[in-house]
This record gives sequence, C-alpha cells and structure tokens, in this order.
Amino acid sequence: MNSLDQAQINTARNQEKQVWVLANKNQLKQAIMACQNLNQQFPGFAPGWHAASQLAIKTQRLDAALRFTEIAIELEPDQVNWLIQKAVCLWHSRQFEPLNTLVDELVSRQSLGANHYSTLGLLLTQLERREEAISFYQQAAKLKPGNSQHFYNMAVLQRSLGEIDNAERNLDRAISLNPADYEAFKVRSELKKQTAASNHVKAMEKLLKRGIKDPRGKANVCFALAKELEDMEEWDRSFRILNEGAKTRRSYMEYTLQRDLDTMVVIRQSYGSDLFDGHIEGSDNSEAIFILGMPRTGTTLVERILASHSDVFPAGELGNFAMEMMAQVRQTSLNRKPDRDELVRLTTELDFRKLGDAYIASTRPSTGHTPRFIDKLPLNYLYVGLIHLALPNAKIINLRRHPMDTCYAIYKQLFVDGYPFSYNLEELAQYFAAYHRLMEHWNAVLPGVIHTVNYEDLVADVEGESKRLLQFCELDWQQQVLKFYQSKAASTTASSTQVRQPVYRSSVAKWKRYEEQLEPLARIFKEAGIALD
Repeated sequence: MNSLDQAQINTARNQEKQVWVLANKNQLKQAIMACQNLNQQFPGFAPGWHAASQLAIKTQRLDAALRFTEIAIELEPDQVNWLIQKAVCLWHSRQFEPLNTLVDELVSRQSLGANHYSTLGLLLTQLERREEAISFYQQAAKLKPGNSQHFYNMAVLQRSLGEIDNAERNLDRAISLNPADYEAFKVRSELKKQTAASNHVKAMEKLLKRGIKDPRGKANVCFALAKELEDMEEWDRSFRILNEGAKTRRSYMEYTLQRDLDTMVVIRQSYGSDLFDGHIEGSDNSEAIFILGMPRTGTTLVERILASHSDVFPAGELGNFAMEMMAQVRQTSLNRKPDRDELVRLTTELDFRKLGDAYIASTRPSTGHTPRFIDKLPLNYLYVGLIHLALPNAKIINLRRHPMDTCYAIYKQLFVDGYPFSYNLEELAQYFAAYHRLMEHWNAVLPGVIHTVNYEDLVADVEGESKRLLQFCELDWQQQVLKFYQSKAASTTASSTQVRQPVYRSSVAKWKRYEEQLEPLARIFKEAGIALD
C-alpha cells in the first residue's frame, strides 16, 4: 500500500470490512459514509477507493464510480481487480470504445482468477464478442469446475449462437451441479423440440411434487414442463401446468393493468393528426429500421430476414429511444417528476431533431458501419408517433398475427423482464385490445408510414413478403435474405432457436388446440370488436 505501514494497513482493512458489512445489509447510506471516512483517513489504501467505486455504481453515481477506481489504479497500476472495476464502470457509463480497448488489454493478461474470467465473459458478451466470452467462461469453469453458473453462462451464449448441442451439454452440467438452478430447466426445455424418447418431464414433475418454495423457481419449472408436454402433444396437461406457472408468476408481481391502458389512451389523445401536419423538423438521419409489435408475432423472423441483407446491421432490442426521450423530458420539466400522463404530453413538445440525433448517437459505435440498422424492440409501438417526428426518414415495420395465436404465444412465454400483463388471460386480452386500438390510431394519423406484416402471410409466402419488406426499406433485392436461418449472427430473443430453422407453419392456428381454455381471450376480443375470423 502506498506509504502505509503494516499497522495502518490492518486498521484500513478492518474499516473496509465494516463498509461491506453495512453494504451487504443494504445500509448503503451508512456504508458510503464509512467508506468516505476510510478514504479520508487512509487515502493511500487502494481497496478503499475500489469499495467507493462499487458503492457508487450501486447508487447510480457513474462519474464518481469511474473517478474512484482511477484513484485505485493510480495507487496500484497493475492490480487486475481495479482495472476490471474500471471496465465495469465504463460498461455502466456506456463508454464502449474505451471499454473495448481496456478489455483487449485485460484479456491478454496471464494468471487471471475465475472471477476475473467470469466478469470478462460478461463484459465481452455486452460488447457482442460472444465467441471470446464463451472461452473466458470456459477458463472460469476450469478453475472453478464446481460452480454451476459458469456452465449456465456458457450455455446461454451457445444458444444465442445456434450451438444447441453444446448448450444442452452445459445446461445438463449446470443442473447436475445445482439442481435448484430452475432457470436452467426452462432454458434447456426451449433448446429443441422434446420427444417421447427424449425429454425431462419426469424430473420436473418430481421437482414440482416435492415442492419448490421459491415462486420464481416454481414458475420456471412450470413453464419448462408445459413446453415439453406441448412438444409431446399432451395438450391438456400442458395447459394445466402452464396455467399454474402463470398464476405463480403473477402472484409475486406488482402491476396495475389500468395504468398501462390509461397511458395508451393519453398517447392517442396527445398525438392527434394535427401534430403531423406540415413539414416535420426531425433528424435527417435515415439509418434506423424499427421493427415493433406485440411480442411473439414474428418480429425476430423479420429481423433475421432483413439482417441477412448486406446493407443492414441488427442492433438488437434497444431501449435507446425511450432512454433519450426520458433524458430530454427531464431537462424540459426542470427536474420535476411528472406523472405518466403529463410525461406523455411533454413528449409532444420536445426538440424532435435533437431527440432523433441523440438516439442515433446513442447507438454508436455498434451502428453506422452499414447504411441501415435494425432496432427490434417490440414495445416501441408506444412511441411510433414520436419516432416519426424525431426520425421522419426511419422505416417503421409492425408485425401483426392472429389475436388468439398472439396471446397464446405470449401467455406460454416466461419473460425475463417486461410484459407483466402476460400472465393472466383477462389482463392479456385487455392489453392486446388497447394495443390494437393504438396501432389503428397510428395508421390513421400516419397513413403510409407504417409497413404492416401479417405473420400468417409471411410464413405462407416468405419470398413475396420479403420482397415487399426490402422495397419498403428501399433496399435492393438480395436472394440471400431467404437463407436467413443460415446466418451465424447471434440471437438473444425467445425465438433464438426457431429462427435458425427454415420457416415452418406449425404455429399457425395453434390456439385452436386450447379453444376451451382460451375462452376468456375470445370473449374480451368479441366485446372489443376484434375480428377472429
């Protein structure tokens, strides 16, 4: 330690331990004060600044986090822990260019520990360097072969890259090491179609019969078991278990459907046709292609088709537009905290050109190296009007699928985050009806702006619909887009396995297998005037 004697080092270490005792009790304010005292008393004690950086990240003080870790590095330039913490700070701050440079330096180092390899694997994943990330998780697993998380992390990456057999082997290993890794059961069930000869049904039934105290774990196993039973065409058992899983998932969520329904009404009221009359002073940029719609409607399939074109880069499900929108709203609202309705109205008064330019800048450096890039965040349907005002040259594609198939596909998908309306059939139907009305509104006030793709038409005529897609996006025809399933590009969505196969039609009208169980959907759709023919 810089200019500290052994007695001072021992005292500083004891104070550092107390900082982490407080932090682990989630007493962050007290932990930060203790850490400030530590660093004032022993400014040459590098671990104190490292602790300060970690606490700053926990409290979203990202500039301070980076500044504190720089002090630790200045004191001990070769300490890998401090350098990795700096990389984590750069990641949280979205400073991807310096992050790439620092990660390159770190991956070349020798004698890293398992935690170092694991953290670097996470950072490499965030930098879209998935093959390298897998190799680092492999190194972590060699050093700590009893840690199931390393095998799970490898499997998730391998799944995204289409390495299904490798992913399955690593999930089997993760589960053998940690039978309570219930999320691994769910991911494994989704890797391939299960058969009567090869499945995990008995093991999962035994788990549920024994009882799973953690509701999240129970939900994961229920959804996994329902999926495998459906693969084996055990329709009634599948839906019964699925319903149990959905109820379990909904039971530990704090969500009020009416707030979302009301918000969509306010959006329709705020974004009337008068807002789009005349010249729109948005950004001149024409790179973005927004693919949106309810989840499980074919958004990933359309993304893969377009991304197979040489002029298109798939940037993933970006939250950037909403993030930049909120940043501008905070500036215009003078640090007030507007309620949701006021927030919607404030968005109609933003500097649209500034918003469009800020959004494009926020996607760099991932984008900008091809004429077009895809932002495939389904929930962007909430912002269609604002997207067009900010980026009038952007292309907007909406996916539409039979309402019953859409809602059943959503209902049987356990999402990691988001879509809280999806675990109760009545709530799901009401949300879909509100979405349907919102899309009708966008098409009415923005005629010709949105290109609608019907999922059923797409799977029936891939080439014809693909040609129409490319024409709308002002892209020349390339035959290779029809071989989208051969793409090596990663896919991290719930459809990551399906999009590596040629188009199939087995999911069309699957809801009819469950017509009786899905009656609540049909009843609400009928009341809302949504056609099911």
